[in-house]
Amino acid sequence: MRLGAAWGLLAAAAALSGCGLGAGRTPSAIRLTITEGFGRHPLRELASPRAAGEQTVMRLLLANTRVSTRYGGGFVQSIEGLSGTSASGGPVDWFYYVNGVEASDGAAAHRVYPGDRIWWDRHGWAAAMRVPAVVGSFPEPFRHGLGGKRLPVRVECARGARIACTEVADRLVALGVPAARGGLGLPTGARTLRVLVGLLAELGSDPALASLMRGPASSGVYARPDRAGRRLTLLDDRGRPTAELRQGGGLIAATRSGDGAPVWLVAGTDAEGLRQAVAQWREASLHDRFAIAVAPGAQIVPLPPARP
Repeated sequence: MRLGAAWGLLAAAAALSGCGLGAGRTPSAIRLTITEGFGRHPLRELASPRAAGEQTVMRLLLANTRVSTRYGGGFVQSIEGLSGTSASGGPVDWFYYVNGVEASDGAAAHRVYPGDRIWWDRHGWAAAMRVPAVVGSFPEPFRHGLGGKRLPVRVECARGARIACTEVADRLVALGVPAARGGLGLPTGARTLRVLVGLLAELGSDPALASLMRGPASSGVYARPDRAGRRLTLLDDRGRPTAELRQGGGLIAATRSGDGAPVWLVAGTDAEGLRQAVAQWREASLHDRFAIAVAPGAQIVPLPPARP
C-alpha cells in the first residue's frame, strides 16, 4: 500500500462517518469506471451508478462495488477483490481520476458533481508516481470541467496545422464545447483547457512537450519525443523503451502541471502522423486509455504498451 504519496488513495476523516455528504440533491449523469493495468482490463463500467443524495467519490464507490479499507476506513485497500501490492515488478495501487484528472485529495473528501466521470484504475507506479491527466474520459473534462465548473477551452494551432486544428475544434463544438482557436504560446489563464495541435517539432517550445521529453516521471505520459520531434519512443510501465515511431507516428496525450488545467496534445512526427492522430480524436478511440500512440496504418497503441 502506497502511503503519503498515493494521491487519491487517502480518504479524509469523513470516511469514518459515512464517507461524507449524503443529504441533498443527487448528481445527475455521472459514470463510474473501474479498470486495471492503465485501463487495459475493464472490471466495471456503470453508466448509471447507484447514488442517493450528495455524493463523494468514496461514497459512490462503496455503494456500487465491493471495497475493503484499512486504517479505520481511511485507505482503499481493495476493489472487487483486487488489492494494492508490492511485487517484483514494483508497487501497485489504486488511483482515481475525475474527468480525466488525477485527484490530489482523498476520495471521501472529493465531491461528485453532475456529469462527472469517476475512474478508478489499479496500476504500477515504478516509473511515474503520478499520472496527473489521462485522455480516457473524453469528452471530459471539456464538457463539464473540473470541480463542477466548466472551463474555457482553447485549441492552439502550430503553423501548417490549420486543417488538423479546424477538425479538432469542430469536433469539440459538435460535442457542445465552445472552443476558441489561436496560435501557440499566446497567454491563457491557468484554468484554461489547452489543446495543442501540430507536429511534435513545432510544439517543442511549449512546457507541456518539454515535460514529455523528460519522461513519465515528469509528465505521466509513457512516450518520449526526441528533441527534433521526429521520433517518438514508447515506454512500458517501468519506463523502458518498447518501440519507436518515426514516419507516420501520432500521439494523443494529456499532462498537467501543479493545480493548473490539463494540457492535451494531438500531435504527429510528420504530417501523416498528425493526420492519423486527428482521426482518432474521438471517444471510441480514447475510451479508458491513459494516452494513445498511433502507428502507421492507423494502429492504436495504448500507452503504456502492454509488456510482451
